[in-house]
Amino acid sequence: MTTDPERMADHWWWRPGWKPGTRFLTFHLTFQSACDVHRLAADYRHALADVDGLDLIPDAWLHLTTQGLGFVEDVAAAEVKAIVDAARQRLARIPVFELTLHRPEITPEAIRWEAAPSGPPAAVRSALREAIGSVWQAVPEAEDGFAPHVSIAYSNDTGPVAPVRAALDSVRSGPAVAPIRSVELIVLNRDQQMYQWETRAQLPLG
Repeated sequence: MTTDPERMADHWWWRPGWKPGTRFLTFHLTFQSACDVHRLAADYRHALADVDGLDLIPDAWLHLTTQGLGFVEDVAAAEVKAIVDAARQRLARIPVFELTLHRPEITPEAIRWEAAPSGPPAAVRSALREAIGSVWQAVPEAEDGFAPHVSIAYSNDTGPVAPVRAALDSVRSGPAVAPIRSVELIVLNRDQQMYQWETRAQLPLG
């Protein structure tokens, strides 16, 4: 059983290299067409709507962070193409799979579902890292510690956890199942206190 943090923390501090206007290339799993996930997300957004200090994530921006590539200005277009081509070949060998989201957990900076099973997203990430490594000598981000998750809200304050827990406990919705058929290379920004993006490439599975 996961233990709740003592207090929430502001998610929107500026990480190294980030500032207003920054654009970042990264591979994500996204859920724009995942109707069952939208159903579950709506139930939790409704429950959390009156809790102070939270930024609720709309359906359009639900995502599972998978593998970063780098800031746009640091990655040559030819290298992006080579990595995408290498990733496309490797991802084609990974079957389409389903992820299940059930009860969100509270972390200091976010409320999030742990995606299950974790094996297929980990296999996707390994394929992406292998593709990047076929083009670059060093693959960005640590290989270990990957925990596939989908956030429903980010904390923007340092308030108490109790109201968040009470809101989550009020939801009685059943789990959502999302078919994962592709991986997206996106250009990510956080200018509006929300992770938003444009899709650069869609890479099918299977």
